[in-house]
Amino acid sequence: MTVLLRARRVLTEQGWLDNHQLHINGGTIVTIEPIPTGVTLRDAELLCPAYIDIHVHGGDGVDVMDDDPHALGRLALHKAREGVGGWLPTTVTAPLEEIARALQRIAQRCHQGGKGATVLGSYLEGPYFTPQNKGAHPPELFRELDVTELDRLIQISRNTLRVVALAPEKPGALAAIKHLKSRGVKVMLGHSAASYEETCRAFDAGADGLVHCFNGMTGLHHRNPGMVGAGLTDPRAWLELIADGHHVHPAVMSLCCGCAKPRILLITDAMSAAGMPDGDYSICGHPVTMQQGVVRTVSGGLAGSTLSLDAAVRNLVNDVGIPAADAIHMASLHPARMLGLEQTYGSLSVNKRANIIALDSQLKLQTIWIDGLPVLL
Repeated sequence: MTVLLRARRVLTEQGWLDNHQLHINGGTIVTIEPIPTGVTLRDAELLCPAYIDIHVHGGDGVDVMDDDPHALGRLALHKAREGVGGWLPTTVTAPLEEIARALQRIAQRCHQGGKGATVLGSYLEGPYFTPQNKGAHPPELFRELDVTELDRLIQISRNTLRVVALAPEKPGALAAIKHLKSRGVKVMLGHSAASYEETCRAFDAGADGLVHCFNGMTGLHHRNPGMVGAGLTDPRAWLELIADGHHVHPAVMSLCCGCAKPRILLITDAMSAAGMPDGDYSICGHPVTMQQGVVRTVSGGLAGSTLSLDAAVRNLVNDVGIPAADAIHMASLHPARMLGLEQTYGSLSVNKRANIIALDSQLKLQTIWIDGLPVLL
């Protein structure tokens, strides 16, 4: 089926194109060209690449860890409603058999597909952390790194495991990083008390970046740069950022963009309460409460977010002053590059998949097309 979409502005990797149209055939962008003179109809104010959320635990009342065959399908539609065309369902620290079952469900969805945002693989967040900056993760379930165990998890995932998060100060961390990289798995560092030096050694071993930068790690101090300092200054490091104004202050988001704009990955880290009313929920098997959209544990710590990725983009533009094109790329092109999928996803370009969003002038989502087909919002 051939689709023609026209917009006042189209965002490409090179920037905005005024009054251009996209021809789509078989779910692929075939041409991007100027709209013929005299044609006044526009399908959208802005056409942009669909977002990619690499770090999401839940939403719409369901969790990636739910032992429910319909949970991922419901989440896929929920993510599409915020402009996400591709995502990584993300596990949490839990008994190993529960993690294995979640990886199996994600692998099945990844191979079979379905309506809504495309599952691009899985993200293992835990159980390879240390207690000092544990966040909502239960430390009694933390495990030591074992390459045989990691290989088993990759096998269980049917090679759909794309990212493993770990604390770089753990015994065997550097060997585990090198092994995971040899298996084609990305490694992110977080929920850790690692020093600047330990973090740098992990990057030298092949680690790819920081899990939700600033949260769950040693912070920036002028005599002790910590994990944050290593991430901000190492040009190899991708930095996940929860741009909700609660996890990271807008001034710190500005600092992060100033140091690492080409390396920022906007994520939601959303949990089951995302898109739901205030009330009581659970994460990692523990009770949490959402008030005014902010989720906290019984002790008062933040426990995931209720952020949507389209809101994260708007927050960077409206609260930090980041140009819209840059903020959109942080939620689309950058995650595609980090995952090594930029030949297929992440930008509007000829021969790439037609994962496209129509936005209004306020960057509010109007329509999303996944593989060239509109998704009912």
